Amino acid sequence: MTTASSDFASVGAGYAAYSSGGRGRLRHDITARRVLAELGDSPARILDVGCGDGEMVLRLAAAGHQVTGVEKSLGMLGSAAERVAAVPEIAERVTLAEGDIYNLPFDDASFEAVLCHGVVMYLPDSVAAVAHLARLVADGGILSVLTKNQLAVGVREALSGDYESARAQIESGQAASVGNLGITTRGDTPDHLDDLALANGLTPLPWQGVRIFHDHRNDWVPAEREYQAALDVEWAASSRSPYRELGRLVHAVARREVTA
Repeated sequence: MTTASSDFASVGAGYAAYSSGGRGRLRHDITARRVLAELGDSPARILDVGCGDGEMVLRLAAAGHQVTGVEKSLGMLGSAAERVAAVPEIAERVTLAEGDIYNLPFDDASFEAVLCHGVVMYLPDSVAAVAHLARLVADGGILSVLTKNQLAVGVREALSGDYESARAQIESGQAASVGNLGITTRGDTPDHLDDLALANGLTPLPWQGVRIFHDHRNDWVPAEREYQAALDVEWAASSRSPYRELGRLVHAVARREVTA
């Protein structure tokens, strides 16, 4: 989850707090559920590009998969290594490496799943990034991209009461705004992400909207019963229009068909 010029270790504490709060948990739980459903029961080779502090790496390795996490920020990579080391029963299934999305040192078709969550929103565009990722997807495998949803720009601000900013974003149709970590992020539409998948030989699967009803609740730390109820509602809405269009994030998934 880094850009070419940013070291996200500087916001690591804020990201960790986000991940453990209700909003972050919704993101991780919904995307992990979808990825695991698409993978099925057989152990898979997974690449997580921009793995941050290892949240998805840990989840997928715990499910029995072989996971390679790549991260440009040395600070975040160190946090990921510490978290993996704390769970020795999965450590043998995890490889962590420093790397950049534009220079990934892997052969084509090396992974049954290639994940890139919370990364391309920090890049100038998604075209080159998706091309670099798509080439690594094996026959029958999936590409999973989670990024900011351009369709919902301004919704968080409106629900939070920041009406001036919300109106400016909505009226201009702008793709970029400042996120909760204080960094400008750029949005993509689901159709654009699906078009990029097609252009790189993948077949788009139904996309999901992530964090539809709770995105504006910055300090939301719910009790477990409340959280599970919220998760159930968010999951139900994530694949249904018009709700999914309002998700702060879009989870685009595409599969490479098996060739004869």
